[in-house]
Amino acid sequence: MNNTVLLGGILVLAIGTFSLRLAGPLLRTRFELPERAQQVMSVAAVVLLAALVATAALTDGQTHAGIARPAGVLVGGVLAWRKTPFVLVVVAAAVTAAGLRLLGVP
Repeated sequence: MNNTVLLGGILVLAIGTFSLRLAGPLLRTRFELPERAQQVMSVAAVVLLAALVATAALTDGQTHAGIARPAGVLVGGVLAWRKTPFVLVVVAAAVTAAGLRLLGVP
């Protein structure tokens, strides 16, 4: 591939990305989203995050992740829900998954 075309594509994408990121704060005061749209966007963000967590916790490539990883995620989720400090959440989730794997649980 021609280096000029590659650099041109990178430049166009960089300008587009910067423009979109700049447009948010600049146009925020000009548009008012209805309350219902704001609620839907908040719920959509939570649903998207939950889907990402479920996919990462339950699958390993094209196969099932086993029991240890979802158990670790569950422990981490419960501790996060109970407002445990983040470092402890991560350590407890990792220790749970590692401990189960050490015991031979897939």
